[in-house]
Amino acid sequence: MDNTTTNTPVKTWPVKTWSETAPRLIAVAAGREAADLVIQNARVVNVHTREVLDWQVAVAEGRFAYVGPDASHCIGDTTQVIDGGGQYLIPGLCDGHMHIESGMLTPAEFARAVIPHGTTSMFTDPHEIANVLGIEGVKLMHDEAMLQPVNIYTQMPSCAPSAPGLETTGYEITPEDVAEAMTWPGIIGLGEMMNFPGVIHGDPKMLAEMAATQNAGKTIGGHYASPDLGPNFHAYVAGGPADDHEGTCEDDAVARVRQGMRSMMRLGSAWFDVEKQITAVTERGLDPRNFIICTDDCHSGTLVEEGHVNRALKYAISYGCDPLVALQMATINTATHFGLEREIGSITPGRRADMILTDDLATLPINRVFARGVSVAEGGKITVDCPHLVWPDHAKATMHMGRVLSAKDFEVHAPDGKNSVTAKVIGIVENQAPTKALTRDLGVIDGIVEPDEAQDVAQVALVERHKGTGIVQNGFVNGFGYQGRMAMASTVAHDSHHMIVVGTSREDMALAANRLGEVGGGMCIYQDGVELALVELPVAGLMSDAPATEVAAKAHGIIKAMEVCGCTLNNASIQHSFLALVVIPALRISDLGLVDVTKFELTDLFEE
Repeated sequence: MDNTTTNTPVKTWPVKTWSETAPRLIAVAAGREAADLVIQNARVVNVHTREVLDWQVAVAEGRFAYVGPDASHCIGDTTQVIDGGGQYLIPGLCDGHMHIESGMLTPAEFARAVIPHGTTSMFTDPHEIANVLGIEGVKLMHDEAMLQPVNIYTQMPSCAPSAPGLETTGYEITPEDVAEAMTWPGIIGLGEMMNFPGVIHGDPKMLAEMAATQNAGKTIGGHYASPDLGPNFHAYVAGGPADDHEGTCEDDAVARVRQGMRSMMRLGSAWFDVEKQITAVTERGLDPRNFIICTDDCHSGTLVEEGHVNRALKYAISYGCDPLVALQMATINTATHFGLEREIGSITPGRRADMILTDDLATLPINRVFARGVSVAEGGKITVDCPHLVWPDHAKATMHMGRVLSAKDFEVHAPDGKNSVTAKVIGIVENQAPTKALTRDLGVIDGIVEPDEAQDVAQVALVERHKGTGIVQNGFVNGFGYQGRMAMASTVAHDSHHMIVVGTSREDMALAANRLGEVGGGMCIYQDGVELALVELPVAGLMSDAPATEVAAKAHGIIKAMEVCGCTLNNASIQHSFLALVVIPALRISDLGLVDVTKFELTDLFEE
């Protein structure tokens, strides 16, 4: 599949192997040949030893050739010499687990957004697009990632659907797909194994996917979203997942590293799990080399306004982690985990010359960024191109709703003769992925169950959009704080990515849903029949190929519109998008109905 054809040549960023460049690296280090780049007067942070050294570095062929006290013997007539100004020189930052689609950006625009923040390596699981476009979508993400000036390693998604029998996706990922993907040059392993009940019960499909990954010598990503640390947890680890990012407390982190897993502590736009887990290192004194920093899901607004991995690092440091230890968690620890310690993650000979100049290790201002020996950002501004793939037309035509919706599609009918009902309600937990399973007594008018502003209960609906079935599943949600007549719709709806609509007015819910059908997907908010905000996400209904600043501005409009409608949750749009994530407890909604994730089964909307 060749998707890189354009009217003008696309500049790519090839990486020669260490063995291919070794003759020149040796010659430069010995002083027989001149380096391409030398950085002097810098304080080099060695993440192997946790030392700060007054050293210099010499770069050739995009890799470190010499790292030591004096690189003057590597300088020739053609060498670019940079005075580090006494700043710290740290390795480029690595994100151990993330989803590019969560930024609502294509890989090229995501790279453009995070490079100025010092991210030079990403380990990304494109399972969002896998649910919409299958293995073809994964290949498109992989191919665009391979064009970038930084290292974007792709994990082959493992679970589409994430919970078979509880949701219907646009496409299904098979063990044969996984085996094929393991032969692609940018595939680093298997994406998070979300179907943890399948692993625990020995599901042949899950075991086959993990076997294909292990046979290829690659890493299996984990996702154990359960507080149960008994035999089920041990059975899951025995299956092969090598890391986990779903821990929310110190005990979770400790349990994982004791079983030989890496604990991935995440700080995304809506997930703040670093604070409660970093104490495993800062207070319990566990070996920090088994802990990794990741972001998981970062909103485009977060990327533009606050940062990426550097933001998570500063957060860990602010909660007592030694800056040099925290740096290990976002560099060498990540590289080692994925078998890339000899390729990235440190400023040492032979590794890719990914590095950052900063003048403070605690506050981490990102003053200049180098990737593969090339200056790629300075003063918060990117200085290189990030090539785009030409996405096929059908990847931008994924809204198959089957029909135009009306307010009647969002009616919840009460059992015959009931004047009130006790409904099961999804409860939002701010800044965490899990939800609560609540019950609320709701009123009935003319046989229709009504939302209840006084109890902060709005309606939630899942609109099927992959196969044109016209299915609309309805339920209730607590925690958004909406007031008045409004609705929000989004085709970013993890993981099956149908459409999630939350509202207090069925008329506005229909308007919002139909609007996204018109524009090819995205997010929008209506209040009293008027559109307040819209973000168009035409690529699979998940991403835009517009610059991050433009997408972030529109996404900020969504947040402000949610506030106008009464919602004050932190990054509430992400909370909205996770209402259909049927692999994280406790209660979710899918195209098949309400899902009890503690039991992994469908459940009735009303209590008997």
